[in-house]
Amino acid sequence: MAARPFIPYPDKRLKTAVPPVDAITDEVRAIWDDMVETMDAMPGYGLAGPQIGVMMQLAVVDCSDERGKAVRMANPRVLHASVQLREHEEASPNLPGMSAVISRPRAVTVAFLNENGEQEERDFVGLWATSVQHQIDHLNGKMYFDNLKPVKRQMFLKKAKKTGAMK
Repeated sequence: MAARPFIPYPDKRLKTAVPPVDAITDEVRAIWDDMVETMDAMPGYGLAGPQIGVMMQLAVVDCSDERGKAVRMANPRVLHASVQLREHEEASPNLPGMSAVISRPRAVTVAFLNENGEQEERDFVGLWATSVQHQIDHLNGKMYFDNLKPVKRQMFLKKAKKTGAMK
């Protein structure tokens, strides 16, 4: 296992929707292991393949207090989302030093392939739901700040350039 380097924004890989995973193989499991180590080294609550240059629909999420409870997901998709929203300050190692308050559904039901290659449905609430949705955005070529209204997004990106977070 090894922590992997992050792709800096605005690398086009971060704006590209990635193809689904066909099967859970030993290679996929090894990538997940690297992703968990990379996420824990940040430290962060989740990581999607494109963030480290892996152009596959792979994500890991661990919002537990004690860590070591990472959920490994391939091809995750939201089946149901709560009407009630939750605001959370989100950030990304792909654009260090920047963050924005994003409003997302408070709870989601997500379908994905698990470590055993089985289709699983799981409910996520609170920070877990926020992180899962954040990772799914990455898999679809979206960054968290793409959820801001256009004027706020423009101001955010201008600040990122000015502070040197974005080249």
